[in-house]
Amino acid sequence: QVHLVEGGGELVQAGDSLRLSCRVSGPTGTIQSMGWFRQAPGKERDHVATIGWKTGKIYDEDSLKGRFTISRDSGKNRLYLEASSLKPEDTGVYYCAAIDHGGWTAGVREDYDYWGQGTQVTVSS
Repeated sequence: QVHLVEGGGELVQAGDSLRLSCRVSGPTGTIQSMGWFRQAPGKERDHVATIGWKTGKIYDEDSLKGRFTISRDSGKNRLYLEASSLKPEDTGVYYCAAIDHGGWTAGVREDYDYWGQGTQVTVSS
């Protein structure tokens, strides 16, 4: 099955930028799309952005547009999330996730079939 491993999370200052990565292994030919979610302490896991693995079409959240950019290198089996102008409220565990079936909706957590273990991002003020 598809295996996902995130990396790149760290402690940064407010205003800094960060690049998260997700390494994808397994039967990647079945992947339809991949996304990033984040979860702050005591809160729900929220959608950040999704990208069509073959199409490159991006589905992102209006509230984060301009600061968070998703991209992928399907040849290298890598998913990325560029985050800029980080704020303390961006603190949380960031997860990558993959969908291997049709009829999905980008922001629906339950539509994702595979999840990584998460990488911690902490933004200090």
